[in-house]
Amino acid sequence: MSSYPALASRTALRGPVRLCRLTDDQPRTAMDSPALQVMTDLTRVAAAVASPATTVDEANHSMMRRGVRMLLVLDDQELLAGIVTATDLMGEKPVTLARERGVRHAAILVADVMTPTQRLDAFELRSVQHALVGHVVASLQQKRRHHALVTQPDGNGGLEVRGIFSLSQIARQLGTPLELPDAADSFAEIEAALAH
Repeated sequence: MSSYPALASRTALRGPVRLCRLTDDQPRTAMDSPALQVMTDLTRVAAAVASPATTVDEANHSMMRRGVRMLLVLDDQELLAGIVTATDLMGEKPVTLARERGVRHAAILVADVMTPTQRLDAFELRSVQHALVGHVVASLQQKRRHHALVTQPDGNGGLEVRGIFSLSQIARQLGTPLELPDAADSFAEIEAALAH
């Protein structure tokens, strides 16, 4: 570490100490802000990932360390196998599976509770580039999803995940709570959800 000299610091803070204020050049997030302003761009932020063989307890600890509520699940070839959310890990599903299998909760794996890739929806980057935050919020609420992936062509005829939208992160950036609508309560809504 000798190539990095320590920074000079104050040994004690005395007198009134205030917090600096946001500068006007910081983009404020609003519903009519560009959608990219609220997307976690995986070219700038390392993805939070897990393996299907990770236990639900290990995945939960990983989420807490990273301060996230969703992990991308990658298989042995580093391909997307699905996603797992805090609700998947801490909800009823792992408890029910442990009881049904007669095993301890610690034996339940991410593969047992994750949403597989085939059941995921994603936005295309080219449509997100022209969208506003309000479009993303409306889409998440319509699909009743807390998270959505953003994909782009990988240059080899396939897709790669470029970004992630998180309803809770968008709410923090907007400074206002955002909720998902209640579950379908009319027969027509249930029928439409099943048909989709």
